[in-house]
Formats: sequence, structure tokens, C-alpha cells
Amino acid sequence: MRFEDYNFNPKIKKALSLMDFKRPTDIQYKSIPNIMKGEDLLAIAQTGTGKTGAYVIPILELILRKKETERRKSGIKSIVLAPTHELAMQIHEIFVSIGKYTSIKSAAIIGGVEQDPQIEKLTKGVDVVIATPGRMFDLISQGYLITHQIEILVLDEADHMLDMGFIIDIRELITKLPKRRQTLFFSATINDKIKKIAYSLVKQNAIRIQLSPKDPVAKNINHAVAFIEMDHKRFFLERIITENPAAKILAFVRTKVRAERVCKAMARVDITALTIHGDKDQKERTAVLKKFKTGETNLLIATDVTARGIDIPDIDIVINYDLPDEAENYVHRVGRTGRAKKKGIAYSFCSKEEKEILNEIQSFLHKEINVLEIHKDDYIDTLSIEAERKGDYKAIMDEIEAFENRKRKKRKK
Repeated sequence: MRFEDYNFNPKIKKALSLMDFKRPTDIQYKSIPNIMKGEDLLAIAQTGTGKTGAYVIPILELILRKKETERRKSGIKSIVLAPTHELAMQIHEIFVSIGKYTSIKSAAIIGGVEQDPQIEKLTKGVDVVIATPGRMFDLISQGYLITHQIEILVLDEADHMLDMGFIIDIRELITKLPKRRQTLFFSATINDKIKKIAYSLVKQNAIRIQLSPKDPVAKNINHAVAFIEMDHKRFFLERIITENPAAKILAFVRTKVRAERVCKAMARVDITALTIHGDKDQKERTAVLKKFKTGETNLLIATDVTARGIDIPDIDIVINYDLPDEAENYVHRVGRTGRAKKKGIAYSFCSKEEKEILNEIQSFLHKEINVLEIHKDDYIDTLSIEAERKGDYKAIMDEIEAFENRKRKKRKK
């Protein structure tokens, strides 16, 4: 079925056509009819499969029908909650793009930036608000964000929005919404605990569950793990970058401090990189993402603040420089590549301290990740670069000897 076959407003069809959206993805095909019927929905699908479009398109259509056929009072009709500033901005851009030929207005309400421009938009009137919880509650308490006419509530990255960090906020928000409303949950991952919370927030037996395939990661992403000691990871990051000079690479690390350290290590070998993490204000984060998107730099080093928050076209390689603290985050990280029908590569560097985490990730994926063998020559070549810089050949030879000893012990086992 093609989008032109749906009973959508021609203005929405025109925007979809210009965006080259010809056919709905699986999650869109399954979700759109249920949303159009006014049903609550819990939709689980792999990253990069068009989940945002699965709710943006029908929400725009539903609001447009009411605007054009009824004498409708002004007011916000839908609110979308997202866990990160970047994701909220991304969702807002999709609402703007698909709704560009309609009269529907949307606004992104996020923290980290001045609130006055956001207040001005709300005062003039908007139909859809895309928000992060903190700034949303600020503007509700100040009387600028009015919720009593909201008909559709969306939780994007629902597993994160319903964890202990946000669930109190969500429950408080629901007390401010009309009882007759539609609630939509979208995520790439979910567990039984989160599913139970989702059920508690909607009408009994009202959720249609659309499950993704058993593998939560798209098939067009090739995975590989390399067993690398923590102190040697920077050498192999350099190697991958050097061997893929034209590739757009997103590397994930565990902490903000580590992101800056890895960035400086790359600078020492004349590799330009940018970092994005929670210590940067929103203006800095937006500027960094713009530079990465436009190709001003091809290496972005990030903490998990961006795993759920960016949709940058043509990321060729995702590197788990550090394995994530939670197995679910692996899915969100690697999902930044191989989006839609494009191919992607995901490398993971696993130190001996991280092997337990690797086991948890493989258990979550229901399969083992292919091991990328690091041969002796690779190891020598990589470390020799550092030896030449430091002139410390004895230290490097000691490392090589230790490496060979580990390999021998592994063969004996």
C-alpha cells in the first residue's frame, strides 16, 4: 500500500511525496489505522524503522480533519514527550516537514534555552507541543501551557519515559489531562515492568501491542566485537578512522570526562573530533550536531545523551568505545546507523572489565556478536605508531609480549 492510497488530506500527501515517503514502513502500516480509530497503542519496533512518522502522520491528519470540518476551539490538541532535547527537536522538525502545507502549528518546548520565545509561540497558539518534562512543567505551572484540551498524549522512547526518573512526572501530567484521551507509546525496547506501567496509564484492555521481530536490531547492521584492553582502545579507534577516511563515525563512551579525554587523544594524532554530552549547554549541543550533520567533522564522540536523541543521515559506523551500562542502550546506540534501508556497521571494544556487560547484551539480543579477531601484526602496527611518537620501544615490546602471552593462555583453554 502506498501513502497516496490512504484517505489523507492532499496537503499531507503532498508533503510526504516531496519527502520521498512513498510507502509506509511496517510499524507505520500497523500503527496508523489503530491511531486513526482513536485507540491507545503500545508500539515496539527496531530503531530506524520510522516510528516517529507512525504517529506524526495520523496525528496531523486527525487534527486537520477537526480544524477543517468543525468549529473548533483553539488549544493544544496533542503533546509529545521525549527524554532528550535533541529528540524533541528532531520530532518537531518532522511535524513541521509533514505538516508544512497545512495550518497546523507545532512548538518544541525544551530546557537549556531561553523560555521567552517558547512562551511567545504558546501565546500565539499551537496545535502540537513536543516537550521534555522539565520545561513542560515549568510552563504549565506558569500558566502558559494549557493542557485541558489535549486529546492525544505520546510518549516517545516510552521505556525511558516510564522508568523511575520520569514516571512521577508522567503520572502528574495525566492528572492534568482530560480523562477521554488517546495515549500512544513508542519505543525500540521494552520490558515487562515498563509494559505493566504503560497498561496502568490507559483504559483497561485498550492497548494494541505491535511487537518487533525477535532481534531488536535491524538486519542491515553488521555487528562485531573486539577484545581490547581499556588503555589500548584509543589506538584502535584511530585505526578504524584511518582505514575509513570518508566514513561518518559516531563513537559512544560511558562518561563526560572520558568523552573529552578520547577527543584529546584523537587531536594528538591529528584527527578532528567533536564531543556531545550533558555538560554542554543546548546551544553548544545544537552547534555540534549541525557540524556533524554537515560533514564539517566526521567523528562525534558522545555519551548516551545522544543515543536516543539524534537522527543523522548516513552514519556509516557506530563504535561502542565503552560498552553501555545497560544492555538496552546498545540497541539505541547501534540504531544510529543502518537506518531505513541503508547498511551500517557497529563495532564494540570490550575490555576484560566489560565482558559481563557483553554477555548481558548478547542475552538481550538473543544471539552472540561476531568476534573481530585482532591479529598480532595488527596489534604491533597499531602500537608501533605510539612507540615512534614516544620513543619508548621497551614499553611497547612489553605490551606485545603481554599480548602474546594472553593469546597463548587463550589457546590452552
